[in-house]
Amino acid sequence: MMTIRHVALIGLGGIARTVIDTLQSGAAARIAQVVVRPGRTAEAARTLPSGVQPIDKLEDLAPEVSLVIETAGHQAVSEYGANVLALGRDFGLISSGALADRKLLATLRETAERHGRRLLVFNGAVAALDAICSARAAGLKSLCYTGIKPPEAWAGTPAAEQFDLAALRSRTVIFEGSARQVAAAYPKNANVAATLALAGLGMEDTRVRLVADPHSTVNRHLVEGESMLGRFSFDTEAKPLASNPKTSASTAYSIVSHLLGGPNALRLN
Repeated sequence: MMTIRHVALIGLGGIARTVIDTLQSGAAARIAQVVVRPGRTAEAARTLPSGVQPIDKLEDLAPEVSLVIETAGHQAVSEYGANVLALGRDFGLISSGALADRKLLATLRETAERHGRRLLVFNGAVAALDAICSARAAGLKSLCYTGIKPPEAWAGTPAAEQFDLAALRSRTVIFEGSARQVAAAYPKNANVAATLALAGLGMEDTRVRLVADPHSTVNRHLVEGESMLGRFSFDTEAKPLASNPKTSASTAYSIVSHLLGGPNALRLN
């Protein structure tokens, strides 16, 4: 008989709902619970399938839940991560930009080790993490990420204050710097860069370029690097999540794939 893995999600936005809707009964994993904000369990229950229980405190995690996955943003990583691990559950996250905070990353790693649990970062929209890890093992020399999105995807970011996004007629670089700098300036757009940095050269030495392209209709992720093995380049065009143009739909499906037995996650401890 197949053992079903029971999982809880933190947050109930577009990514969480996509994961819940995609995992069918009989799969190797099921979403048993969703952690929502205090006082919102009744509201959440009205929109969730009958087999998914909303809870508003970690102490209510079911005993069979072995993995808790953050889908709610950087603040949720710092608010819940160490507590999840201390409660004896593996912790997976998509908001890897939060780990640009050195203290938070160290705390999560130490807590995971102390309690014998796993700290995972899902690859999200990042292609070929295995190749980058191999390049690092062989001697990674350089790593650069270029994120290209339609101008409207940069609404609500510092770019909207610096540029008239609606008036752009050509591809425009809106940010250049390190993965750590982009996590501070563009936290909602930093996760791909942060995941690459964690797999490769680290936050300081991973270079990042963010671009607004009025001719683009997808989110494009270009990864370029050089190692002792040679040069590599990965170019991915990812359709945005319908409910959130800042997020690639592949982020939700990287979680689904992992839960169904695929790799799709970088272990940090």
